[in-house]
Amino acid sequence: MHNNVSLPVGSACERTGLRTRALACFWALLCALALAVSLAPAAWAEVRSTDELLGQTVEQRGLPAVACPNVTAQYALLMDDKGTVYFSREANERTHIASITKVMTAIVALENASLEDTVTVTAEAAQVGESTASLAAGDTLTMKAALTGLMVSSGNDAAIAIADTVGAALKTSDDQSNNEAFVAAMNAKAAELGMNDTLFANPHGLDIGNYDNEMYSTAHDVALMCQHAMENETFRDIVAQEKAQITVKRGKEALVINLTSTDLLLGRYEGACGIKTGYTEQAGQSFAGACQRDGSYLYAIVLGAPSENGRFEDAEALFSWVYDNQIDYPLAHTSQTTTMTVDGTATEVPLIAEVPFTAWPDKRVKATFADPAASVEVFAPEGNVSQEFTYRELNGSVSVGDVVGTVNFYQNNQVIASQELVATEDAAAPDFLEGLGIWWDRLWQGLGGTAEVADPLVYNETPLIYSKSTTAPSAAEALAAGDDQADAGNDATEDDAENTANEADQSDNQAPADAGESN
Repeated sequence: MHNNVSLPVGSACERTGLRTRALACFWALLCALALAVSLAPAAWAEVRSTDELLGQTVEQRGLPAVACPNVTAQYALLMDDKGTVYFSREANERTHIASITKVMTAIVALENASLEDTVTVTAEAAQVGESTASLAAGDTLTMKAALTGLMVSSGNDAAIAIADTVGAALKTSDDQSNNEAFVAAMNAKAAELGMNDTLFANPHGLDIGNYDNEMYSTAHDVALMCQHAMENETFRDIVAQEKAQITVKRGKEALVINLTSTDLLLGRYEGACGIKTGYTEQAGQSFAGACQRDGSYLYAIVLGAPSENGRFEDAEALFSWVYDNQIDYPLAHTSQTTTMTVDGTATEVPLIAEVPFTAWPDKRVKATFADPAASVEVFAPEGNVSQEFTYRELNGSVSVGDVVGTVNFYQNNQVIASQELVATEDAAAPDFLEGLGIWWDRLWQGLGGTAEVADPLVYNETPLIYSKSTTAPSAAEALAAGDDQADAGNDATEDDAENTANEADQSDNQAPADAGESN
């Protein structure tokens, strides 16, 4: 009976214990998951070893992650207006580009129609839906107004209206519709621009429902398209607008429509000057952006970003990476100075080197750069700068300002700057008797293998822009750190300078040899 009585009580306690343990396990699992998420690396930003910087992968360049652009997009490219590709990630892989398609729509319209041409909005255009410029069937507007609706507010209605209007004059047969003629012109222009991995199927980029046809492009091809589009002043003016107004004729009334750009970098990032956003489920969040500073343009192409804000953050990261790494690199980096007197005026100048005075067995001539303040703009990820000295044979007297040698500066095995070495002092050649004695001494020294002239002394240095261990967020800071280290060595002796110069030729200072809606 004891067992019969106690069994229900024991079972209840057992069930309570099980519930308690289950609840504890649940909370333990929840905490473990939270901890795992908090410790996991951020999935929304990364630097890939296969990302290419000026044609070489991050791995090949051996750069630290902090020195590379950190972007989220599946495909990306950064190019300047001269065609130099600074950064690329799977830039030749085909993908959908959504409303970035409208850049080509604008190009074809601008090259085949007048800005004052009348565009009529058809029923199909008015009913396309998704992202629109608020146009209605029967509306008429100028081509410039239609292009503004196309590019500022990403109007799919404007895209179809433009294609219908411009395509009428581009038809090659009666069987061809206006839209088909326009799309054919889009693809012909793509081929002309070298967009070899691009196929357009419509003027707006929608890829669902009735518009689910074969279409694709690449980050590289989009960059070529944007570069060409930005050569047109009207296009530049339109896409640079944060807000715009267009006037349409609706019935007998003139209606003003207010538009707001989908480009969130406008007015927020220095130099941002538009181009085009895009989104469909197949394309992901995408953006082709332009930025202009000092008269030149950069184009950031970001395709397949995981979020709307992420596409703009990626473009901003790419732009900033280039601007932060464009460095004004002074050619004179030495803690030593000397006095140079020209026309009675004495000036303190950097002592770059002491050049062998070949007329003498043991003398040197102090030298500086012809332009001691000279500098060169370098792009830091191309590698550290190195220098190469060549010296002239100084067999006669030397005067202040005489050219006694040349220094070439290299980055990634390319000459990026040159400076003449000029004497900072007068130096007399040996007279006849001294010359005779030197000749005799050199005869015997040569037989004994002894050096016949003094070795050069090099004081100039080429501070590292990047080292493999750097954690500096920008190359400018790394270079500044190098300057601080150079300043700390002001008391270096001539022997120290010579040793430093000899070591520099074999150090890392040498430039690397390899170093659902479309909007």
